[in-house]
Amino acid sequence: MGVSTTQTVEDTRLDDRTRRFDAIADRVVPYFGLVLGTIISPAVFPTDARYWLVTGPLVAGSAAWSWWFTRPRPAKAAPGMANAGTRRATPVLALHHDGSLASRHGGIYMAGLLVFMAFLVHASPFFGFQAFAGYVHSIGYLRRFWPIAGLVGSAVLASYAQLGGSLNPLTVAKLGGLAALTLVNSLVGGGFTYFGMMTSEQSERRRRIIAELNEANRRLGESLAENAELHAQLMEQAREAGVLDERARLAREIHDTIAQGLTGVVTQLEAAGAADGDPDLRRRHIDKASSLAREGLAEARRSVQALAPGPLVDARLPDVLAETAAAWAETAGVAVHVDTTGDVRPLLPDLEVALFRVAQEALTNVGKHAGAANVWLTLTYMEDVVALDVRDDGAGFDPAAVPRPSAGSGYGLATMEQRVRRVSGTFTVESAPGEGTAVSANVPAIPAAAAERADARRMTADRTDSDGTGSVRTGSVSTAGTDERGTA
Repeated sequence: MGVSTTQTVEDTRLDDRTRRFDAIADRVVPYFGLVLGTIISPAVFPTDARYWLVTGPLVAGSAAWSWWFTRPRPAKAAPGMANAGTRRATPVLALHHDGSLASRHGGIYMAGLLVFMAFLVHASPFFGFQAFAGYVHSIGYLRRFWPIAGLVGSAVLASYAQLGGSLNPLTVAKLGGLAALTLVNSLVGGGFTYFGMMTSEQSERRRRIIAELNEANRRLGESLAENAELHAQLMEQAREAGVLDERARLAREIHDTIAQGLTGVVTQLEAAGAADGDPDLRRRHIDKASSLAREGLAEARRSVQALAPGPLVDARLPDVLAETAAAWAETAGVAVHVDTTGDVRPLLPDLEVALFRVAQEALTNVGKHAGAANVWLTLTYMEDVVALDVRDDGAGFDPAAVPRPSAGSGYGLATMEQRVRRVSGTFTVESAPGEGTAVSANVPAIPAAAAERADARRMTADRTDSDGTGSVRTGSVSTAGTDERGTA
């Protein structure tokens, strides 16, 4: 992104310099030939007062003529633009639509320029350098077929100057040379001028296209940022709903498992206390209480494992996965190959928790059922998706033959899929008997910063949308008084 922005700035600066150079060249080129002719002529052949009495007013008149017609008149730009469509579909130079008289009355300007040039070239052939102005302004200010007439007229006067002008009177034989020189000057001078101005036109078009693309990219970037924030808000709402579901689930599990187990423990211990006269019965009650306590402990541990993992609080997801995989490999005696690809970046906590839990459960399943010798765990960061793949070379199974677990039966493939779908992700399992198993979880790559921006917007909305009655509207979620729905 930084390189692209720098390149765009450099292109803009280059285009600005090119336009300024074209504008200066267009204004200066009429005086270039006048200055050269005025300086070189007295240095090459003697000039007297009569020469300057004739040439001086012509030089001043030609300079004034060009200045009057080519100077920009911003207040009168509209009439010039009105004729732009008849001149050509796309202007060669934007400066030719600056409202100057030449942009609207190019024929009059070019006719006067060529007349002044003809008298000056007759006085001194060195004024033939003014043909540069004739070439440039014929293409810039004339329309339809008239640019050809302006180019040929300028080429004729340049050829006459090259033959010596009045210092070398024309003869019938020299007229053929004049015609040949005119053809060459028209092709060379006019051709180079035309292609040079076409290059300027292409640069102008490229600048406009780049500006349009930059604007489109800016709007796209804003849209993507807004979508990320909206997605983060939806994720937050889904998380809040998930918290309520998790609370209800834990309440049911505690009531159905741990609470009932503890009740059984108490009952068995009370029965053991009442069986002092029968040691065998007392021992059976104590053994039963111990068994119920161990079952309750297992259920408590399983419930705790379903909560958010502590390691993700202070470490990055790839590091936590690598440490977890290494610890599991040491216990299970299975080789684990961990790989992370792409641009690693912090994600929303819910996304990282979902991926971490999927990796944990996938490794647990491999240890329990696969009988594998190798496991490959790959975490891939892409532009809009983060993928976790866990593959083993174990026994495999038929996914269609796996029964759906009943409520409260534990964590398995169905629970992994529920976790991933809860964060708007996708979950797939590929396996076949004897061919190993591949578990894949894809979640949206929403950066953690999107949640911070969403929280900032929510706080702003809380401050601005409060109606003063204790009710605050936050997006599509409304809270009034206390918000303890589902927690009683």
